[in-house]
Amino acid sequence: MLRALMFILPIALTIYAFIDCLNTPEDEAKHLPRVAWAFIILLFWIVGPIVWLAAGKARRSPAGGRTPGEWHRNHRTQWVAPDDNPEFLKSLGEENEKDESLLKDWEADLRRREEELKRREQGGDGAAGKGDEGPKQP
Repeated sequence: MLRALMFILPIALTIYAFIDCLNTPEDEAKHLPRVAWAFIILLFWIVGPIVWLAAGKARRSPAGGRTPGEWHRNHRTQWVAPDDNPEFLKSLGEENEKDESLLKDWEADLRRREEELKRREQGGDGAAGKGDEGPKQP
């Protein structure tokens, strides 16, 4: 089991570092372009991932070295998700009203067309019904 761990751990570290390198924006890669870091990670599969994790990516810590407190989480200047933004929610309400009015127009048009078809069928029953007897039952 220990022998397997000696192979699995470096492979897992290499995979993690490679995916982290690919997901890192180009401007956050330090010292070398991101493509060069990917080659270093894959070619030097024990040292490469460790160097990437230690020096390859600009890692930013919160101000003062602390994690954001409850007050900071509740008073963000940027919206985390669209449903946190009141302007976005307002625009959804406006779009919803437009969609509802469009749906009402479509329903009214559908009712008008159905009534028109009924009138055509009722007016044409006498003439079409005489010549058309349909299939006969044996």
